[in-house]
Amino acid sequence: MKNLEITTGLFGAMPPSETLGSLVKSIELQKQGIEVFMLSVGEPDFDTPRFIKEACAEAMMRGETKYTVPAGIGELREACAAKFLADGIKTTPGQIIVTPGGKFACGAAIAAACGPGDEVLLPVPYWVSHLHLINASGAKAVLVPTFPENNFEVTESDLERYVTERTRMVVLCSPSNPTGAVYRREALEMLGRWAVEKNFLIMSDEVYEKLAFDADRPHISIGSLSEEINDHVITIDSFSKSYAMTGWRVGFLTAPGWLSAKIDALQTHLVANVTTFAQFGALKALQEGDAVCNMMKESFAQRRDLFCGLLSQIPQVKFIPPSGAFYVFADISFAGMGSMTFCDRLMEEAHIAAAPGCGFGADNFVRFSYACSEDVLKRSMERFGSFCTELEKKKR
Repeated sequence: MKNLEITTGLFGAMPPSETLGSLVKSIELQKQGIEVFMLSVGEPDFDTPRFIKEACAEAMMRGETKYTVPAGIGELREACAAKFLADGIKTTPGQIIVTPGGKFACGAAIAAACGPGDEVLLPVPYWVSHLHLINASGAKAVLVPTFPENNFEVTESDLERYVTERTRMVVLCSPSNPTGAVYRREALEMLGRWAVEKNFLIMSDEVYEKLAFDADRPHISIGSLSEEINDHVITIDSFSKSYAMTGWRVGFLTAPGWLSAKIDALQTHLVANVTTFAQFGALKALQEGDAVCNMMKESFAQRRDLFCGLLSQIPQVKFIPPSGAFYVFADISFAGMGSMTFCDRLMEEAHIAAAPGCGFGADNFVRFSYACSEDVLKRSMERFGSFCTELEKKKR
């Protein structure tokens, strides 16, 4: 008798996200009336702006509830193309695919471009889903270690070591989840030059592109460097982080025309189209959302400075101040334990939720999100400091 629980499909072998375990545990504690400091989830604490919600509701009420073309409504694709063009990325509405979130955009791009026999270079630390999406495509993930002292960037010596004839794609995430690092122009130019010369693709995950805080480290889209480089780039963006629309599940991408057509075909079979009335909310966000984006960016920059100041007072922990996103990737090597154990104890003893670094390929780190109130940041760091001090005492 065959065992139906044993699956051989690549998608059936995907594990659940390693970053969601703390969320489940925190919910259990909260049900017991225990206050939990949620520093694990990558979600803005702002509500979706009212004018965006109203545009969605109006679209629903006027009957925008039917199928659209799989790639998205024409008005939204035109607006996305205009946004990319303003960023210096040459594209057309026909190259735009509106997707159910940035995560799906990444998965669709990898699945449409890569398969068995291909190699995909994935810098470590990586965003947790990038690894599993590569594995599910049948391609081989080639892990490329990066380091804090070099801004967690891939170097030319890395490419010399890891690029082969089978290299199909390099994954780029800037601003980075989990490190908050923003790639410097010279690093992007080097990577773009290699993509052209060695003929591989770059999947540039830019969902945090509006959350780059430092004037000396601005976000630069690698596809904007030249048309020749852009011919090798898939640029992925999302409304989730920039406009506080995480639950809406609307992302978008631009890619070379031949690849956009493949991604479009894949989406027709998996989802048909993004929720129709949600697309009209996303359109309004692009049309009128700049002021809201800037307000949230300023708030996150202030919280970044506050959180880093508080964390720097805890001598056991080392970190590099992030230039973007809303994460701090903290080195907890002093604890002498894996990141999952560390996060479990942090939850049980201090009621602080953090994301274990093992899910990002870096087991001696944990990821904190500072997308929460200043009061939560202050009180949680008081507890975290006490927790670290107690851990160190117990080691003696």
